[in-house]
Amino acid sequence: MTNTFENAMPHWMFLLRQWLKHPRRTAAIVPSGRELASAMLAELPLGTRRVIELGAGTGVFTERLLAHGIAPQDLLSVELNPAMHTRLQRRFPQVHIVHGDARELEAIAAAHGFTGEDKADAVVSGLGVLSMPRRVQHDIYAAAFACLREDGRLVQFTYGPQAPLASGVAEALGLEAERGAFVLRNIPPATVYVYRKVGAAPM
Repeated sequence: MTNTFENAMPHWMFLLRQWLKHPRRTAAIVPSGRELASAMLAELPLGTRRVIELGAGTGVFTERLLAHGIAPQDLLSVELNPAMHTRLQRRFPQVHIVHGDARELEAIAAAHGFTGEDKADAVVSGLGVLSMPRRVQHDIYAAAFACLREDGRLVQFTYGPQAPLASGVAEALGLEAERGAFVLRNIPPATVYVYRKVGAAPM
């Protein structure tokens, strides 16, 4: 009965319910808006074909990535919350939807063919990085960049006034950040950041 009830919920109500159950593991209390999704996708490298999504949530970015032209078999979406994962699987049956921890992304990506010459062009992250301990930030971003092409990029949004990744972590991983769009119409307002390896040519 509970599963049937949850499946019928609007996305905003479902996400709020998950936040109430797991406040520390759910980054937002309402789904990201279309304007934020558009701002995130605008930062994808030209010619992006394969994408990894971290913290897929209710599937706002998943839906927009598919509409953008990313083929379902070229999209790997990782979600830690089991209820969200189940809902995503039902909604996007052709996408690689994985229930897992982003810190284990290298193994997850390898299991789904996102390795070698088939590494991702971009990682799109909806994780609440700003609130994470530095060690966790480090492990997630290290795993993400291990799954990216040498000139790939990670696109992250944050609700805070500063870059989501601690500067010491970015330095340790050899990453540089570029601030993207500020999306006032999102609830709450959000800022997009793009991370790439220091010295990597813009795409």
